[in-house]
Amino acid sequence: MSKRKTCLMTVVATAFVLTGCSKVEAEEHTSVAVEPDPVLGMVGTITPEQVRRGADLITQGKVYQLGIVTGPQTPAWGNRKFEMQVFDLGEFGSNKLTGHDDRVITHIGIGSQIDGFGHIGLDSVYYGGFTGDQVFAADGLKMHGAHNIPPIATRGVVIDMAMHFESAVLEPLTSYGADDIRAAAAAQNVEIRPGDVVLLHTGWLSRIDEAETFGTRQPGINLDGARYLANLGVVAVGSDTPGLESDAPTADGAAFPVHGYLLAEKGIHILENMNTAELVADNANEFFFVLGTPRLEGSVQAIINPLAIR
Repeated sequence: MSKRKTCLMTVVATAFVLTGCSKVEAEEHTSVAVEPDPVLGMVGTITPEQVRRGADLITQGKVYQLGIVTGPQTPAWGNRKFEMQVFDLGEFGSNKLTGHDDRVITHIGIGSQIDGFGHIGLDSVYYGGFTGDQVFAADGLKMHGAHNIPPIATRGVVIDMAMHFESAVLEPLTSYGADDIRAAAAAQNVEIRPGDVVLLHTGWLSRIDEAETFGTRQPGINLDGARYLANLGVVAVGSDTPGLESDAPTADGAAFPVHGYLLAEKGIHILENMNTAELVADNANEFFFVLGTPRLEGSVQAIINPLAIR
């Protein structure tokens, strides 16, 4: 018998049970009523109370670095490159003081990174309805520069998708959606709440030395899964893969549909190449997530090293 018929029959029997049945339907099919900030997106909705609740998760004082080391050999999308240059400053003063200086010539979208809202648009419309002309400038974004991403301090959770699929590392091109995420979270007894940063562990980062496979056949979340998390009111979604979403072809030919949906439509930041292995090994399912994004004016994205503290 369908839920609809059950509810209709319950109306005849008792209004009390009807109320309970309606509540179940609402929980299953409606989204969390959290309106994103029109410019800052979902991170702009984090409340002081959510920060305090995240900080309350610190009971051991253990700190996890979620960023990987970025260098010339780090696999990167397209023609992105990284180069570090270090200079000898010579000798100064009677005390023969010596030192070095450095500069980096790099694409910023390498290694562990956060995608800003100027990274991806749909038909040249970016988050908040800003057009490409309003956002883009060759010497730095005019809107949605990553330097404007607020500090993120909130509850974080890691969902072990590898365990859900009974594998240490997900198979290439694996695509997972709402039902998979819901089941994986339930198996860990983890509730995903409004204001959370959600990290999805696939084990894929262990294949980072396989450059071609790592960046072109990655497993990941699909659009169904992204919609599910957005409806729960999360502020950012990340994974231990270089692109978060699955490289499996889409039926309608859409390019990077999860990026388009989360960044351009929902104002939810994407975190890539997150080092989640230690969290999973320690069963650190929830933690205090802290990130201050580098304030490079006009940048599209940022190389990051968030912290998980428990």
